[in-house]
Amino acid sequence: MTDALRLMVWLSPTYPVGSYAYSHGLEWAVEAGEVSDEASLAAWLHDVVARGAGRSDMILAAHAHRAASGADAAALEPVNALALALAPSRELHLETAQQGRSFLDATLAAWATPALVRLAETLPGPVAYPVAVGLAAGAHGLAPVPTLAAFGLAFVQNLVSAALRLAPVGQTAGTRVIAGLAPCVAALAETIPGLTLDDVGGATLRLDLGSLRHETQYSRIFRS
Repeated sequence: MTDALRLMVWLSPTYPVGSYAYSHGLEWAVEAGEVSDEASLAAWLHDVVARGAGRSDMILAAHAHRAASGADAAALEPVNALALALAPSRELHLETAQQGRSFLDATLAAWATPALVRLAETLPGPVAYPVAVGLAAGAHGLAPVPTLAAFGLAFVQNLVSAALRLAPVGQTAGTRVIAGLAPCVAALAETIPGLTLDDVGGATLRLDLGSLRHETQYSRIFRS
């Protein structure tokens, strides 16, 4: 199987990680009226990708990929610890930890390699989702930039899927939003491999506060 097809499988909505259950704070943004149409959804997602978790998670995935590619098990644990610590709310911690553990377990069950098995043993507890993806891709020898681009675009697609269920936009508008953000994701992925963990950071405070408020939101269908 080609590397591209492998990434398509791993980042497909059918891969058993439970991504459909999370909105990354989008449900609160819709409830608050901050995302109400195609334009506001596109702007909100652009900020999340370029200035929030999208960029930070790509950096974390790149460092996990680098550690796995070099069989550097000692480097994986601090990257994972940082990724988990960066979650600004209980729900966002659950979002990354549950998906990460599920991704790694599913990949070990169906796509195990000696390198992946050996490196996964160093992360027996919670695993952040970007670390799990970067680890698997590095252990399988997948190129970093296409992996990061696919990971980032899957993040966007999942949030657009959430937006469709929350009903501020229809399917055609959602497709336009994905098409509009795809070049941004691809360009961002090209910049990531040269960055260090000191470059991790975001400026989406409104999303972080919204995630905290979502924990007590009266009516909700998502876990974040």
